[in-house]
Amino acid sequence: MENENTTVSHVLSNSGLQAWLQVAGSFFLFFNSWGIINTFGVFQTYYELTFGHTLSPSSISWIGSIQSFLLMFLGIIAGPLYDAGHFYMLIVAGTFLVVFGFMMTSLCSEYWQIMLAQALCIGIGTGCFNVPSIAILSQYFSTRRGLAIGLAASGSSFGGVVYPVLFRHFQPKIGFGWTTRILAVISLATCLFSLSVMRIRPAVRPRRPLVELAAFREIPYTLFCVAMFFGNIGFFGPLFYVQTYAIQTKIASENLSFYLLPLVNAASVPGRIVPGFLAGIVGPLNLLLSAATLTGVVALSWIGIHNTAGIVLFSLSYGFCTGGLVSLPATTLSSLTPDLTRLGTWIGMYSMICSIASLVGAPLSGALLGESQSYLGLQLFSGATMFLTGVLLLATRISKEGPKMRVKI
Repeated sequence: MENENTTVSHVLSNSGLQAWLQVAGSFFLFFNSWGIINTFGVFQTYYELTFGHTLSPSSISWIGSIQSFLLMFLGIIAGPLYDAGHFYMLIVAGTFLVVFGFMMTSLCSEYWQIMLAQALCIGIGTGCFNVPSIAILSQYFSTRRGLAIGLAASGSSFGGVVYPVLFRHFQPKIGFGWTTRILAVISLATCLFSLSVMRIRPAVRPRRPLVELAAFREIPYTLFCVAMFFGNIGFFGPLFYVQTYAIQTKIASENLSFYLLPLVNAASVPGRIVPGFLAGIVGPLNLLLSAATLTGVVALSWIGIHNTAGIVLFSLSYGFCTGGLVSLPATTLSSLTPDLTRLGTWIGMYSMICSIASLVGAPLSGALLGESQSYLGLQLFSGATMFLTGVLLLATRISKEGPKMRVKI
């Protein structure tokens, strides 16, 4: 154990071209993992307008839910593979599957075909990116790890802006097929950049099991996983349905409604970078608790929005508040993990637990929406789950450091 920790601490640094190139490489891995997941809202709206007479919103949302499920669930495999030194294998496999999935989606005309190409193929590809994009930064950063992860995680926000805007711009002009192929080319180019600059550092890598149940003896880790389980259940509802809400209630034009999701993701850029910068000062868990609570407030405020200015403000606020829910968990986990050589495995188990929530969250929101097209149940559901996340994160904090509220953690 002493040798392992010595090896890890020896390679940590907080500056230098090589270290910041890892941030740039991770930025584009986030761009092509969570960025793609955050983009599904435009596909949800497009599919509802195209297949709405045969498919319910809940049925369509399963495509995006399976994507997010696979992104996180495959952490249980990708984590130990990363710990064993198979970083490049994961990135190459993910690049192929994401690009291939986009290309196949461009040819789809049936629901089952979209399930195979967009949900399964792209979902598995993004799952190969998730753990490496986070864990590699722990090799290069110590005191500035929160800032590094925040900057890298902002890639998902940029992806969530670039991909929807391009889709909205090109789809009416050149059609769904060629638009999706353009997304595939962008994905390929950005993934190749990551492959060209990212370098994993040698370290002592003992063989790890896929599941390390002893981790759940650590009460803070267990509470943290349960908290983020509920956070992921409520997180995707507004992302998937804010556009259709604006269109169906006619509180915004169809053109503006399509840009609400890019607004959410644009606001999420500072929402991920600022908490990353403050994490070293305030503590990542403290910031994550605040982000979850504020997200619950914003989600419930959706109930009272009935005009264009309100829905735009809601989109910006939700994007900013949820930024920390993506960028801070990895930093928090690194502070809860007693041995950084196990970080990949611990992130993998955490991701597997949250993947189940990601799988059922959006379809549950769609089921609450139902045929009545009343959004009240969906709005209450999103707000309540986020408040519960905040309560459980508070319990995590107390179990780690006791009731002292001024402790940085």
